[in-house]
Amino acid sequence: MAKIINIGKIKVGGKNPFVLIAGPCVIEDRAMVFNTAKAIKQITSKLRIPFIFKASYDKANRTSIKSFRGPGIEKGLEILKDVKQKLKVPILSDVHSVQEIEQAADVLDVLQIPAFLSRQTDLLVAAGKTKKVVNIKKGQFLAPGDMTQAVKKVEAAKNAQILLTERGTSFGYNNLVSDFRSIAIMQETTGYPVIFDATHSVQQPGGLGTKSGGSSEYVPLLARCAVAAGCDGIFIEVHPNPKKALSDGPNMVALKDLEKLLKQLVAIGKAVKKS
Repeated sequence: MAKIINIGKIKVGGKNPFVLIAGPCVIEDRAMVFNTAKAIKQITSKLRIPFIFKASYDKANRTSIKSFRGPGIEKGLEILKDVKQKLKVPILSDVHSVQEIEQAADVLDVLQIPAFLSRQTDLLVAAGKTKKVVNIKKGQFLAPGDMTQAVKKVEAAKNAQILLTERGTSFGYNNLVSDFRSIAIMQETTGYPVIFDATHSVQQPGGLGTKSGGSSEYVPLLARCAVAAGCDGIFIEVHPNPKKALSDGPNMVALKDLEKLLKQLVAIGKAVKKS
């Protein structure tokens, strides 16, 4: 039986409507983060889409050592806590080390394990011990069935509050390929809800030399395919002006284009649930 994961009042999985995880790639400043979160909440409230806000306080795996990483854990969590309290939305952010888990768990509703770290046993176990929801992004180097082992590491900490996220598979040459069978495979082999990351799936890691490129024009196509394939949620990084974003601009969705895309996804989601 498919598991249903509770995040506050939000239910993820089963026959529940898809959830949206969205926000800018990284915290650039307080005003941008708060205004973006507020705008997304207004859109999702109108469309009745469950919404979890995402922004990273630290991007520890940027292409270049000179790349902007964010404000860091202290200031970043302070900003995310402000968004959580004022807008009444659950918060998700990346965690990169065992040392930051406890501090992050005081604010975050969902601890996200980055794809590159999806096999890190100590990190997965530490995240599990918090009893918070743990979202494990499938490594670009892993087959869908391999994620059962990542799940067992969190379960070893007696935590069954788990989400999995598909974000494409790498075959080298700065490109990722999405196999939509992976959504069903992970749902069936683990029993946990599966999210589809529509923006990182069009990323071109290191494609611009000192930074990653991307093909954001394909985000709507992949998102529509994922909802049609029965995913339990969609992950979309959103920015008011992707061309000026300090991280992952080439694969982010412009805030002005979000509502149109979500309307399409809601219609597809309803059709899938009916069938």
